[in-house]
Amino acid sequence: MPIDHRLTPEHEELRRTVEEFAHEVVAPKIGEFYENHEFPYEIVREMGRMGLFGLPFPESYGGMGGDYLALGIALEELARVDSSVAITLEAGVSLGAMPVYRFGTEEQKREWLPRMCSGEILGAFGLTEPECGSDAGGTRTTARLDEDTDEWVVNGTKCFITNSGTDITGLVTVTAVTGRKPDGRPEISTVIVPSGTPGFTVAPAYSKVGWNASDTRELSFADVRVPKANLLGEEGRGYAQFLRILDEGRIAISALATGLAQGCVDESVAYAKSRTAFGRPIGDNQAIQFKLADMEMRAHTARIAWRDAASRLLHGEPFKKEAALAKLYSSEIAVTNAREATQIHGGYGFMNEYPVARMWRDSKILEIGEGTSEVQRMLIARELGLAAG
Repeated sequence: MPIDHRLTPEHEELRRTVEEFAHEVVAPKIGEFYENHEFPYEIVREMGRMGLFGLPFPESYGGMGGDYLALGIALEELARVDSSVAITLEAGVSLGAMPVYRFGTEEQKREWLPRMCSGEILGAFGLTEPECGSDAGGTRTTARLDEDTDEWVVNGTKCFITNSGTDITGLVTVTAVTGRKPDGRPEISTVIVPSGTPGFTVAPAYSKVGWNASDTRELSFADVRVPKANLLGEEGRGYAQFLRILDEGRIAISALATGLAQGCVDESVAYAKSRTAFGRPIGDNQAIQFKLADMEMRAHTARIAWRDAASRLLHGEPFKKEAALAKLYSSEIAVTNAREATQIHGGYGFMNEYPVARMWRDSKILEIGEGTSEVQRMLIARELGLAAG
């Protein structure tokens, strides 16, 4: 039976609401935040009041009682205008709050989720390290249980961590080696480290090519002590837990990439209708029309891909391959659409005052974050039954 990817009335209402917010609240202000490399606290607060950070979580934890499809819809509409606010939402939900919801104890959920769902605080996902990006199993950060005090003692460094150093960051979930398996491989667990814990140091924000209005930092842990109860999920299951989180997160990133790709179409169509050359709008030229037709085709196909993966997730079906397919395709066509949009805009596409300049700068990281394109191809090949190369 074919899967119907048309939106329900509730999802369509959400889409229109976020679309209006993106154009009326985000679009007029985000350029200045982006140019100044400032985190847009007032926009994020408004997103919290709208309930966007609580979209896929139950009302019992302060959420909106929605689902992952609702989150993807919101991300796509935000990214049609700006990716910095979209990635702040994606990281806050998929990477910050979702690990607590999926694997936390009831006490941990009650303590953290209501404040994350409201946007009062943000959570961060402490996985990547300076010497292990795609190879997350090579984690070097350690967490030793001090049995005298019943505390975990965390040491190590994490890098490229989104939402980790804002004034409203409340916690970081950190993967760390807590022991060794019989074959000598590391046993990786996940520990909740609240912001402000002694020994937990947040470096200055990175100078990035794109996503300049989002927060990304390096984190250091020097004998950081947290209660034994801050273990998230089962000891030794941290790696498996984060793989699950990344599978879901790829759907969210795919929705974000689709939004960027569609935003490139939106901006380029408007520009092609208004910009004249040689006595007529450039949109009258077949070369421009064909570029725009191909751009729309890519965005439409990417939308079907991420919604298909989300639908499988919501129906309890296997979705790993479909999430990797969606993430791979949408991230690569986002880069292509951004390049074409810049070309259509000509010299103006190289000026930061035009949204397509931001989109061009923001697109490349989509082929890297939450699993590079190469990793997605490995996952897809593995799901096809091919041996890892």
